[in-house]
Amino acid sequence: MKWVKQSVGYWCEDMIMKKYTGKGVCAALLDTGIAEHPDLRGRIALFRDFTGEERSTRDDSGHGTHVAGILGGDGRASRGVYAGMAPEVLLVAGKVLDREGNGNVEHVLRGIRWLLDIRKRYDIRIVNISVGTQPGLSGEQKQRFLDAVEEMWDSGLVVVVSAGNYGPGEGTVAVPGNSRKVITVGVPDTEIPPGYRRKNHVNYSGRGPTASCVVKPDVFAPGTGIISCNARYGKPGEHPYIMKTGTSMATPVISGAVACLLSRYPDMTNVEVKLKLRESCVPGPGTEAGWGMLDMGKLMHA
Repeated sequence: MKWVKQSVGYWCEDMIMKKYTGKGVCAALLDTGIAEHPDLRGRIALFRDFTGEERSTRDDSGHGTHVAGILGGDGRASRGVYAGMAPEVLLVAGKVLDREGNGNVEHVLRGIRWLLDIRKRYDIRIVNISVGTQPGLSGEQKQRFLDAVEEMWDSGLVVVVSAGNYGPGEGTVAVPGNSRKVITVGVPDTEIPPGYRRKNHVNYSGRGPTASCVVKPDVFAPGTGIISCNARYGKPGEHPYIMKTGTSMATPVISGAVACLLSRYPDMTNVEVKLKLRESCVPGPGTEAGWGMLDMGKLMHA
């Protein structure tokens, strides 16, 4: 079995991996929006803006488009080199964050309510939330956010969230990544060379245990230096792809992997997906805080 390392994940060169690429599955994203990038063309089923701001673009930050490309870009602007995890998945996007990537909790809650209202109409199976609370948010706001995310899980959706970038100390996983129900994604720690000056760009992923002694993150995926869709592509001097770093980038790797899994096993419940993901992880350096690293080969094979 031959493995090929790409910009946003690890693909196995066999018939199963090539056949199940997210077709027939709809994934939703709550983020900074989504641009009409060539790699996403024809697969953005619905977009809604909850920020109420006037703008000339559907993604004035670029974060959401980058996340969408990791989850489901088809790589056509690079002849497949920078394809995402599930290049045939259908996408629904809600803009709940501003151009700086900051958000009002009320905007996020409105986006969650919207997804709950339309989930059956669009047959949404996965919700990707590369969003986490910042330090200083009130306990009441954090609890409302957590409750709303868990309501989506209880409705049957596979909810995949980021661990946040406030680590790597204990108890630094961001809300809603502290939920025992949802799938929380982190980035593996790496050994820092002596004298390395940019330490904050290496080990940043949020870590548990949570206040309720829940081990987090659940699963780990690549998140540092990830190349994906550039929302500003088409403007003078802008390239089709851009590099970003964070647990926000690792989260859609897992969401995309789940889309591939559901395209093969469409009757799986969210609980079954979580158990299958756990069984498929492999231990690796820097993943001791959770189940281990995503292994697409083990995930997709019975």
